[in-house]
Amino acid sequence: MLIHLNSQADLEDAVHALVKQDPRLKPIFELTGMPALRQREPGFAGLAAIVCGQQLSTASAGAIWGRLTAAFDPFDHEVIRRARADRLGRLGLSAAKIKTLKNIARELTAERLNLDVLANEDADAAHNTLTALHGIGPWTADVYLLFCLGHGDAWPAGDIAIQEGVKVGLGLKTRPTAKQMAPLAEPWRPLRGAAAHLWWSYYRVLKKREGVISK
Repeated sequence: MLIHLNSQADLEDAVHALVKQDPRLKPIFELTGMPALRQREPGFAGLAAIVCGQQLSTASAGAIWGRLTAAFDPFDHEVIRRARADRLGRLGLSAAKIKTLKNIARELTAERLNLDVLANEDADAAHNTLTALHGIGPWTADVYLLFCLGHGDAWPAGDIAIQEGVKVGLGLKTRPTAKQMAPLAEPWRPLRGAAAHLWWSYYRVLKKREGVISK
């Protein structure tokens, strides 16, 4: 069964179902309260924004994205496909990110890629479709599926905040790797996307506690 997290109500239903599904999550939920749904623009623009933000601070990513969307209005794959690489570089994009965005744009133009249909595919199949694209890693793929498409079973296994939350919340000795996160999340199918929201919230609780302790 495929679940979509398109509204706060969808997320709340999914989190309540998760807590019933796995009692280990009950104390986590009691600490975090209900997470807020995180959403981004779907389509090429949403994926491009995630690519632009890879390995950058929030401030730097926001500045580059602001320059890009101001320079290209409307911002779509055809505009980026035709844009000169040197112009994109002057706006702050690295050569690797320019290559990635142009490749995605070409795939969309040639209709070899349809980002919209991924919302209704199995999470693992959709993940594999995206990671087959040049420059799209597992984290980028899963964040796109979860935030831009509302895929209820997307699981950003490589996200360090989620890994740290799972480590503390499940009482693990070490922070699990992305590979180890896959079997850990099996009990949360088909709601791994809701579990990700819960673990992000838990991580923020942990960081807040550290801040209080360190003062």
